[in-house]
Amino acid sequence: MRLGIDIGGTKTAAVAMCADGRLSDQVRMPTGFGADAVVETALRTVERLTRVVGVAASAIGSIGIGIPGAVDGEAGRVAHAVNLGLEGLDLGPLLADRLGVAVRVENDVKAAALGAHHLLGADGPHPHSMAYLNLGTGLAAGIVLGGRLLRGARGVAGEIGHVPVDASGVQCACGQRGCLETVASGSAIARLWPTADPLPARELFAAAAAGHVQAVTARERFLTGVAAAVRLLVLTTDVDEVVIGGGLAALGEPLRAGVHRILNGWAADSAFLASLDLASRVRVIPLGFPAAAVGAALVGAQPWPKS
Repeated sequence: MRLGIDIGGTKTAAVAMCADGRLSDQVRMPTGFGADAVVETALRTVERLTRVVGVAASAIGSIGIGIPGAVDGEAGRVAHAVNLGLEGLDLGPLLADRLGVAVRVENDVKAAALGAHHLLGADGPHPHSMAYLNLGTGLAAGIVLGGRLLRGARGVAGEIGHVPVDASGVQCACGQRGCLETVASGSAIARLWPTADPLPARELFAAAAAGHVQAVTARERFLTGVAAAVRLLVLTTDVDEVVIGGGLAALGEPLRAGVHRILNGWAADSAFLASLDLASRVRVIPLGFPAAAVGAALVGAQPWPKS
């Protein structure tokens, strides 16, 4: 039995995975803020999940943690996780000492990429290569090649949200101007479609479907940005599949159909893009699948070498 824990800004999700890769049980907990609270959240989550599964923590083979921020997987250290109030935390060693179980830590988007890759192989062979495009407040990607995470020399492989695409665009939080994240993310939708609705993306798509002219313009800007992210991932890594996940993946079929429409429109004007058949490579992750927690369980079970 191995555990995977996805520590998010407000909620922590965890899964227990059997040796054959099947998911056994899942739990959700609120996430605390600050270093001590994050550690306690992880400990409470392990205690609750082992109780649900019916085993002692000492019987767990491994534990993996997916968490936002800059992560040094080898050291188990997390830095710059602003939404969690972390500027530096040796999370892996601290938890391993408290639990007596091997603990590995990975960036949450990269962990989710492994989880999505695992899902794609549930009913057949795993694709040789896959990119996980995370559409949340920001935009980032995780890339799996030959069953291994592509991390890069400094762990930033897949940070395509900070690739500038419009020199005259708005300033990004990273300090650059016109980054992809500024047009294809939850924060981009909030800027393009200001609203008090707690689910602005859903409201935007509903208003666009009803024919609201400004909503249609904002929706098309967003969808074009997502399609551009897919194109960028394929042109740089030529992955077999691009799986869209993150909070905005809850848009479901309207998101998938819209991105396919944009990609097919580009293909109609470009024989080169037509030859790549971009639209056929894109899917949206099923609603409710705990990709980051599943990926964390896999990270915990097998230390992925840097590549």
